[in-house]
Amino acid sequence: MGKKIKKESEPPPKDVFDPLTIESKKAATVVLMLNSPEEEILAKACEAIYRFALKGEENKATLLELGAVEPLTKLLNHEDKIVRRNATMIFGILASNNDVKKLLRELDVMNSVIAQLAAEEEVVIHEFASLCLANMSAEYTSKVQIFEQGGLEPLIRLLSSPDPDVKKNSIECIYNLVQDFQCRATLQELNAIPPILDLLKSEYPIIQLLALKTLDVITNDKECRAMLRDSQGVDHLIKILETKELSDLHIEALSVLANCLEDMDTMVMIQQTGGLKKLLSFAENSTIPDIQKNAARAITKAAYDPENRKLFHEQEVEKCLVTLLGSENDGTKIAASQAISAMCENSGSKEFFNNQGIPQLIQLLKSDNEEVREASALALANLTTCNPANANAAAEGDGIDALINALSSKRDGAIANAATVLTNMAMQESLRLSIQSHDVMHALLSPLHSANTVVQSKAALTVAATACDVEARTELRNSGGLEPLVELLHSKNDEVRRHASWAIMVCASDEPTAAELCRLGALDILEEINLSVSRKNKFSEAAHNKLLNHHLSLKYSQTGYLSSSNIITDGVYDYGRINPGTKLLPLKDLCLQEPSDRRAILLVNSKCDASPTPSMEDKSSDVGYGRSISSSSSLRRASKEKTNAGFGSPTEEKSEPTSGRNTALSKSATKEKGSRKGRVKKEEEKVKEEEEVAVAPKLTGEGSPDKEWLPPSDPDFCVYVYEVTRSILPITSIKEQVEVLAKYVAEKMGGKIPKEKLHDFSWELHISELKFQLKSNVVPIGLIKKGIFYHRALLFKALADRIGIGCSLVRGEYGRAWNEVKLMNESRKGVIGALPPPETYIVDLMFHPGALIKLRSREADLYRFL
Repeated sequence: MGKKIKKESEPPPKDVFDPLTIESKKAATVVLMLNSPEEEILAKACEAIYRFALKGEENKATLLELGAVEPLTKLLNHEDKIVRRNATMIFGILASNNDVKKLLRELDVMNSVIAQLAAEEEVVIHEFASLCLANMSAEYTSKVQIFEQGGLEPLIRLLSSPDPDVKKNSIECIYNLVQDFQCRATLQELNAIPPILDLLKSEYPIIQLLALKTLDVITNDKECRAMLRDSQGVDHLIKILETKELSDLHIEALSVLANCLEDMDTMVMIQQTGGLKKLLSFAENSTIPDIQKNAARAITKAAYDPENRKLFHEQEVEKCLVTLLGSENDGTKIAASQAISAMCENSGSKEFFNNQGIPQLIQLLKSDNEEVREASALALANLTTCNPANANAAAEGDGIDALINALSSKRDGAIANAATVLTNMAMQESLRLSIQSHDVMHALLSPLHSANTVVQSKAALTVAATACDVEARTELRNSGGLEPLVELLHSKNDEVRRHASWAIMVCASDEPTAAELCRLGALDILEEINLSVSRKNKFSEAAHNKLLNHHLSLKYSQTGYLSSSNIITDGVYDYGRINPGTKLLPLKDLCLQEPSDRRAILLVNSKCDASPTPSMEDKSSDVGYGRSISSSSSLRRASKEKTNAGFGSPTEEKSEPTSGRNTALSKSATKEKGSRKGRVKKEEEKVKEEEEVAVAPKLTGEGSPDKEWLPPSDPDFCVYVYEVTRSILPITSIKEQVEVLAKYVAEKMGGKIPKEKLHDFSWELHISELKFQLKSNVVPIGLIKKGIFYHRALLFKALADRIGIGCSLVRGEYGRAWNEVKLMNESRKGVIGALPPPETYIVDLMFHPGALIKLRSREADLYRFL
C-alpha cells in the first residue's frame, strides 16, 4: 500500500468577506452598525445600545445626538424577532426622555409601537412596547396619536397579561389616556371596567393604585358609574376600606366611592347594604387626615342630589361633619365645611347645625388659613339663607365681628361669602342695627373697590340690605362709599349693575344722599343704562325713578308725570318735554340765559325776602329776580282783604286789584263789564307794572358779587299759598277742597275759557311780554295772569301740595297738562263693610273750573286731547 497523502482544505471563495470580530468602545461606532444589513450585528448593536441607555438620562441624550433614533425606528418592523425585540426594548427606555418623545412624534412611529402589542408577540416585547406608550401618553399630542391609531383596545387586552410589568405599563397608559373624554367614551364600549377591577386584586400596590386612579377618573361619567355598579365594583371598594392592610389605598378608594355616591341607584344600594353607615363611621373614626378629607369630599359630591341628602340626613351625617370640623388638619376642616354647605339644602340639616355647627364655623372664620375662612364663610352663607334662626345663632355666637373682619380677607371667595352672611342677617332689624354698630359701611369700602365681579355684586347687595336707616346712609356717604357704588353702574356684569342699582335705590331715600349720588353722576349713568335694552333692569329703572323724586324738574321733563307723592317744593321748574339722554341745565344757568323763542320755563318759588310797605296799593311792583316784592305783613293784609271780600265763595266778584295782580272777575262781570274802556285801563296799568318789572335786576345781588345767587322771587305765588292755606285748608271735604282750589287757580290764570273761544285767548303774547320784561326765559308761575292747561295744572299741583291735597300732574300733547285726584265715593261713608277703591278724576281748570271728570270717560278724553 502506498503512503497516504493529506488532502488540502479548499480555500474560501474569493467573493466572501472573512469573519471579523470587532470590540467597539464608542457609542458612535455602534450607532453606525444600526445601518448594517446583517441581523446578528443589528441584534448585538441594539443590545449594546439598550445597556448604554439604561445607565442614565445623559446616555439617552447622547444617543439622540448621535442620530440613533431614526435607524432604530426602522428596526421596529424588522423581520427578525430578536432585532425587533431589542429595538422595542430600546424605545421603552428612550421614551422617558422629553426630546426623544418629541422626535418620535415627528417620525410618526406610534403605529409601529402599537403593532408590537399584538397577541402573538413575546411578553418582553409587550412589556417594553407598553412602557414606551406609557411614557409617550403623558403628553396630549401623543395621547391623540395613540387613541386615533387604535392603541386603547390592545392595552385593555394586556390588562389580563400574566406579566405584572405589562399590567402596570398598560394601566398607566390607560390612566393617562382617559384624562380625555373621548377615550373615556371608548373605554365604555370596550367594556374595560371588569379587567380594571380585577387589578384591585393584584399583589402589587402600584398596580392597585393605578387601577383606583383610573377608576377615579372614569367614574366621573354616569355610564361608567353604572358599569362599575353592575360589575360589583362598589363591593371591592368597601372591602378595601375595611382592610387595614390596604390603608395606603384608602384615600383613592374613597375618591372613587365619592364619584359613585353621585349616582342615586348606587347610593341606595350602598345604604341598603350598610355600606353608607360604614363609610360615615370610617370617616369619623379615622386618624388619617387625607382619609377624613376624602370622606368629606365624598359626602359633598353626593349631597348635591336631593335624594342623597335625604339619605345622608337619615344616617345622621351631620354629626360626622361636626366632628370633622374639629380636626387639626386644615384640609379636613375645609372639606367638612364644604360638605355642610352642600347639606344645607336639606331643611332638617339646617336645623341640626343651628346649635352644633354654627359655633364651630364661626371659630373657623377666625383661622389664619384663608382657605379655611373661605370655606366656613360659604357654609355660614348657605346656613343663614332664608333661615332667620340660623342668622340669629350666628350673631349670638359673636359672628358679626368675625364676618366684618373677613371682609378684609385676601381671598375673594371669603369676602363674597362673608358679605352674603351679613346680607342674610340684615334682613332682621335687630341684627341690622347690630351690624351697623360695627362700622360695616367702612368695612365694605374695600370690597366695593374689588376687581372681582362676585365680590362687587355681594358687597353692593350688602349695602342695599344695611343702608335702610338714615344713620347708615350718612355713614356710607361720609366714608366715601357712594363713589365706588356709582362706579359699579359702569360694570359689564349684569348682576353687579343690578345690585349696584338696588343699593343706589335704597341710598336715595334721603335728600343729602340722593343729592350726593346725583353729584357723582348716578342719575346720568342710570339714564344711559335704561336707554339700553340689554343693560337695563328693574332695579336700574327703580333707582333712576327714586333719584328723579329728588329732582322733580328733571322727572317732569323726562317722564311728563308727577305722582301725588312727588311734592313740588321751592325751586322746581317746568322746562318742558325733553328727549331721553338730554341734559337739563341747572336753574341758575337757565336764569342767566337771554330770552329766546323757546317756551317759557315755569318756576315755583314761595321764598320772598320782603321789605315792609305801608299799603297794598303803594307796594313795590318789583318782581325782578332776587328783589323783594312785599313783606309778610302785606301778604297777611292781602289775604285778609281777600277773605273779607268773600273768598270762601269763589264765584263772588272782587273788583279791587289785590297785591298788584289782575283780579279775576266773576262770570257776570266778565260778560257785562268787559267794556273797551275797562280793558284799556287795565292794559295801561299792566304796562305800567311791567315797566317797573323791567327795571328790576335779573339776579339777586346783581352789582353786588358778594351776595349768594338766589332764584327769582315770586311774591304773587307767596300770596296764593297764604290765601289757599287760610281759606281752603280748613274745608273738611277733600272733594270740596279740590273744587274750590280749581276755581281759585282758574281765577288767577284768566278765568273760565269756553272751548269755542280758546283760540282767542291771547296767552302767548302775555308770556312773551313777561319774558321780555324779565329778560329771561324763566318766568315765576305767580306772574302769569293768562295761562292755559299746562300753566294752570302746574299751579294747581304746587298749591295742592302746600295744603295736603293729593294730586298728580300729567303732561299731554300739544301744550296740554292736567291734574288727577283720587276721591272716595262720599255716598258710601258710614256704610259697614269693605269700601270700594277710590276713583280717579281729572280736574277741569279751563272750561268748567272745579268740575271733576271721571278718568277713562269720553269727557276726560275730550279734555286731555281735543
